[in-house]
Amino acid sequence: MRKILITGGAGFIASCLAEKLIENYENYVVIIDDLSTGDEHKLPKIKSDNWKFIKCSCNDYKDIASVMTSYKFDFVFHYAAVVGVNRTQKNPVKVLQDIDGIRNICSLSKNTGVKRIYYSSSSEIYGEPVEIPQHAYTTPLNSRLPYAIVKNVGEAYLRSYNKEFGLEFTIFRFFNTYGPKQSKDFVISKFINKALTGKSIGVYGDGLQTRTFCFVEDNISACLAAFYENKIINDVVNIGGEKEVTILELAKIILKLTNSKSKITHLPPLQDGDMSRRCPDNTIMKEELLKRELISLEEGLKITIEKGYNLDNDDDN
Repeated sequence: MRKILITGGAGFIASCLAEKLIENYENYVVIIDDLSTGDEHKLPKIKSDNWKFIKCSCNDYKDIASVMTSYKFDFVFHYAAVVGVNRTQKNPVKVLQDIDGIRNICSLSKNTGVKRIYYSSSSEIYGEPVEIPQHAYTTPLNSRLPYAIVKNVGEAYLRSYNKEFGLEFTIFRFFNTYGPKQSKDFVISKFINKALTGKSIGVYGDGLQTRTFCFVEDNISACLAAFYENKIINDVVNIGGEKEVTILELAKIILKLTNSKSKITHLPPLQDGDMSRRCPDNTIMKEELLKRELISLEEGLKITIEKGYNLDNDDDN
């Protein structure tokens, strides 16, 4: 039986990953999360004896060491992080503390026999694009934002531990993943909530900045293919969609799909972190991992809207 640790497992993508790993009874999955931004309601609802949740912070060495030395995991999916543009901008020191987490995970993995670490990096590390699509090997990693710097440092830790100690790694650079369990302070979930409650949808600046969006099912399927098929070893891969859409267009699509009468309003541009374009070269993801086309934005949005969000009056931004 494979013993697998998932950090940040009460978060959006990590909880979806956990559900799929738990479905395979050859896996025993331990999910940890300090619940500072994660939500226990996102944990798997599967009733089986091949998974366990432990409230734990991987940024606290004693906390995470007690778990990793007890279980001696075969694989680690390190997904724990402070996320969200506004949240990371408002809490830059807290973001930097995530460096402690990656250092702890690398050190303990080396000492407890972990075979490979799977790391959730981010498209944010590319910064303002100098080429489109953004290629994992040729696009400079030039963002100065604390969140992006921490992800870049995390990648450096993995490469360094591999070079010096032979600890294997796989780096996933995620581009705007969305789906039904996503927190309400991300652009798609926020827009859907506003549309369904008839509130105005606020777009930063002129709304002409472009993004690509990846439905969570495609993200998880690609990452699991890398895991089960032993691909992208000691390497990096972009995980994301390739079809660019402006944020203004995104708002209009969501209004159409929800039959909403909400109005689109324009907010002052973000001071930092709102790149003009973001689009990955996802050739490896499609051809080597998924081996199919991605779920379209409209199809993914329909599924997300049908499964619904918890609607409330709070706004984390």
